[in-house]
Amino acid sequence: MTTPKWLEETAFGGARLSFEVSRVLHHERTAQHRLDLIENPVFGKVLMLDGATQVTSADEFIYHEMMAHVPLIAHGAARDVLIVGGGDCGLAEEVLKHTSVERLLQVEIDASVVAFAKEHFSEFNAAAFTDPRLTIEIADGAAFVAHSDRRFDVILIDSTDPVGPGAVLFTEAFYGNVRRCLKPGGIVVTQSGVPFVQRTEFATAMRNLARAFPIATCYVVAVPTYYGGHMALGWGSTKHDPREAAVSDLAKRAAGLATRYYTPEVHAAAFALPRYIADARDNAVG
Repeated sequence: MTTPKWLEETAFGGARLSFEVSRVLHHERTAQHRLDLIENPVFGKVLMLDGATQVTSADEFIYHEMMAHVPLIAHGAARDVLIVGGGDCGLAEEVLKHTSVERLLQVEIDASVVAFAKEHFSEFNAAAFTDPRLTIEIADGAAFVAHSDRRFDVILIDSTDPVGPGAVLFTEAFYGNVRRCLKPGGIVVTQSGVPFVQRTEFATAMRNLARAFPIATCYVVAVPTYYGGHMALGWGSTKHDPREAAVSDLAKRAAGLATRYYTPEVHAAAFALPRYIADARDNAVG
């Protein structure tokens, strides 16, 4: 009997998660990352960048639905949307389910990641690539928001963890530039880590987000791939306090939206934080 091969997730110090490798589908070093794509019996296709799990074909819908639909439905009339990062284009596919969205710009630093995702993850991103509302610009996201004269209703920061090239996307200066790029009443949602195993990173993200936005909090989502408990998605706005949304209003806006995880009830409940996450947020914000 052949011993299974395993690939380690090495994102967090002090703990590691291993994926059984049914098949190695791809391996390369891009200009920005070491990229591994494997097939796993539980999670399907698993994409890792620099040893950190980015997306799996089995549970991508959970993260992408919650990052897209919560702010878009809360806003209620988003026409212009910006995604920073999100190279697998699963988030773009969810955003484009909203008929109110007229223009979606995705700014991704690594063209090879987009090309790779188009080839290997068509099961969840093919619709995005054929939608004329989507424009993909290969550029540095931090530089884009620092200099662009475009304005957006919703900005989604689908970043890697705050190490290496992704670290700048968690800074006070970056969030300040994001606020500048928002239209009045706009909303930003940003990947803010798994608070239980990324306490410092989560606190830094919350602190810097609160310095840029008068309404700054987070909501949580349970993504099986991202071990360590709930993942936090940071929320910033000058107008929209998500904790005031009525489920009945959310349900009206979500009518007809095809989802597998998101519901109006889950939307509202996601802002009811476990105590340890609420405390970490409050201590960071001050």
